[in-house]
Amino acid sequence: MDCRLEVVVVPVSDVERAYEFYAGKLGFPVDSDFHPNEHFRAVQVTPPGSACSIVFGTGLGGGAAPGSLQGCHLVVTNIEKAHAELEAAGIENSGPQHFVDGAQTAGVHPEHEDYGTFVYFADPDGNSWALQEVRSPKR
Repeated sequence: MDCRLEVVVVPVSDVERAYEFYAGKLGFPVDSDFHPNEHFRAVQVTPPGSACSIVFGTGLGGGAAPGSLQGCHLVVTNIEKAHAELEAAGIENSGPQHFVDGAQTAGVHPEHEDYGTFVYFADPDGNSWALQEVRSPKR
């Protein structure tokens, strides 16, 4: 059985603020902004190149508290370029990090090892994300 992850629901407290962050600052195209009434709104954005979308809004159910989504990874082929784009958009971030003997260390992995360099950031509610550099996916 093939299974594809196609949507991640991100719990937010302010839909307009999340819209500005994901569509405005990160530049993720808006696929849908459905709000049939004042109690329900679903905004779907998709990171460029991704098969998985991000949905946020009001009345979506699930009961997750705003800011409770932690550690989702967005894979990029050039971590330095992606980091520069976060910086240019004014998004606070960790800067490139890699592991040395199990501890995170500042900087890009010296050999740009796949799955080896990360940049961490969060949306305005504290939902955390990681950019992870993968130039040659193993799958």
